[in-house]
Amino acid sequence: MNNDQDTIIALSTPSGSGAIGVIRLSGPDAISLTNTVFAGKDLEKQDTHTLHFGLVKDGNHIVDEVVAGLFVAPKSYTKENVVEISCHGSNYIIQQIINLLISKGARAAKPGEFTLRAFLNGAFDLSQAEAVADLIASNSKASHDVAMQQMRGGFANELKGLREQLIHFASMIELELDFAEEDVEFANREQLKNLVNKINYVLQRLISSFEMGNVIKNGVPIVIAGKPNVGKSTLLNALLNEERAIVSDIAGTTRDTIEDELTIGGIVFRFIDTAGIRDTADIIEALGVERTLEKMKQAKLIIYMADAAQSIPEIEEQVRGLEQLAIPYLILVNKADLISIDQRKAFKGLNAVFISAKEKQGIDELKTTLLEQVNLHHINTSETLVTNIRHVEALKQTENALQRVLANVDNPVTSDFLAMDIKQALHYLGEITGTVTTDDLLENIFTKFCIGK
Repeated sequence: MNNDQDTIIALSTPSGSGAIGVIRLSGPDAISLTNTVFAGKDLEKQDTHTLHFGLVKDGNHIVDEVVAGLFVAPKSYTKENVVEISCHGSNYIIQQIINLLISKGARAAKPGEFTLRAFLNGAFDLSQAEAVADLIASNSKASHDVAMQQMRGGFANELKGLREQLIHFASMIELELDFAEEDVEFANREQLKNLVNKINYVLQRLISSFEMGNVIKNGVPIVIAGKPNVGKSTLLNALLNEERAIVSDIAGTTRDTIEDELTIGGIVFRFIDTAGIRDTADIIEALGVERTLEKMKQAKLIIYMADAAQSIPEIEEQVRGLEQLAIPYLILVNKADLISIDQRKAFKGLNAVFISAKEKQGIDELKTTLLEQVNLHHINTSETLVTNIRHVEALKQTENALQRVLANVDNPVTSDFLAMDIKQALHYLGEITGTVTTDDLLENIFTKFCIGK
């Protein structure tokens, strides 16, 4: 999907009218092409990392006043010549400039092609390139910090050290194959076992970090469940501070799931308001109840709402049903403004949180409790957290290959079997950082990027 000889162009700021738009070019002719339409200084004679005011002209016609930023290879994002043209943010002006430069020989960039070129030119490895997309998509402090840590090479550096040690043993075992008739060992088997155990410990830590990394990246799914008319939709509206869900005294108003996000303490929570759980003859409402049960199984935490007027035995029966799901849950007693302090004491055994969703009482306490329940408020985002399912699968494959290495070290197998399993482990580690790639893999990754990045 890449031709290094092309000079590519794209709008790098969001489409739509704004104060300015930034048009980016990258490739061997980026500066010379821009120079053909730029009235001002001779851009080909200017230093890298400099800004120049001038006009973009189509013949004698002035298209716009612009500022051209120069990044001369290899001192640029893509390690190619790069020009960033800051123009007025009119859609008409932006398209005029892009079409003008395409007519001069540039080509419209494909999604992610700037970052793909940066990867192919050695600016960073594949895991760092993927972190660029995560950084752009980050919508909370935690997801930003994790993406930034990975983009700056935290994950890559950890894998690099492991891979280098494995390569050393692989080369020693390959050397043994050259002297097979002499029956000598250049790779100390005990040292190899110690190394594999050490690497497996790191792999297990990285794999187990995915659960936390995934919820930081995609948000913590919280299902709001309960019987009809206990205030689930009112709670969603109170949390979001807007009328997101329809509220009615009629039971069964919510017939499908409604989702929205809220950032609490730097963590994104994805709240899912669901249909009330009850037996119903209404086909549509029954489908809503079925979806509720499915969403509950996928949740990180279930907020189970009860009405303060409900009896304790009834709520306890509902709790027993929750415990069968083996998913953390929080009992939330709504309409607490309508009951006395003495009545609240009856709920003590449920370890419930009391709120009034309608009056927006207890919402701040609920938010604090949610942070404590999901146990993410104290995470150390400077540690390596795996957030990409592709990386997790490659780590698991690496672990499987190394388990075979351990099994073969303890059994009388020839060096070529050991070498084969170590090469497999190296292959899967290489898939993460991009040492091992295929065109299909790169296309699958970079076509998910926005155009212009």
